[in-house]
Amino acid sequence: MVQKIVQSGNPLLRKISRPIVKIDKKVLKLIQDLKDTLAVQKNPEGVGLAAPQIGVNLRVFYAKYKKFELLAINPKIISIKKVKAEVKNKNAEILEGCLSLPHYYGPLKRGEYLKIEYMNEKGQILEKEFKGFDAQIILHEIDHLDGILFVDRLLQQKKKLYKLTENDEWEEVEL
Repeated sequence: MVQKIVQSGNPLLRKISRPIVKIDKKVLKLIQDLKDTLAVQKNPEGVGLAAPQIGVNLRVFYAKYKKFELLAINPKIISIKKVKAEVKNKNAEILEGCLSLPHYYGPLKRGEYLKIEYMNEKGQILEKEFKGFDAQIILHEIDHLDGILFVDRLLQQKKKLYKLTENDEWEEVEL
């Protein structure tokens, strides 16, 4: 069922989420809620959603973008690396946003290679590698599980925050 997305400023988003110890009907319903809620996000479009964003402080997220799709329960980062970029992408940053802070974006650099361990909805422990934008999505969602928002990363990297106005113009916002 589609749930309301918790907005920035709500203390729920700052809590560290609890691990899931048993995959039961409640967890399977939560997973379906994440999928349903992400599917209807069109303005702005979402590519990932963590349980805290729908008011549940459990360590699970769902991400879907083009051919990439991942449901991760209790994800753990095994390794993260910055890949030597080609000259043309030497300073590549991705304009990152968040459904809990809609229409606000900032240029973030995150690891370009990521290896995580996680559990799927069947309880299987898996290990998988991700690169590029897929890795960025996962790192953003794991941050949510740790009570971290992308604006915190912007502050760390001394980057600017922008708002996309109704006229499709970029407006710098004070952090």
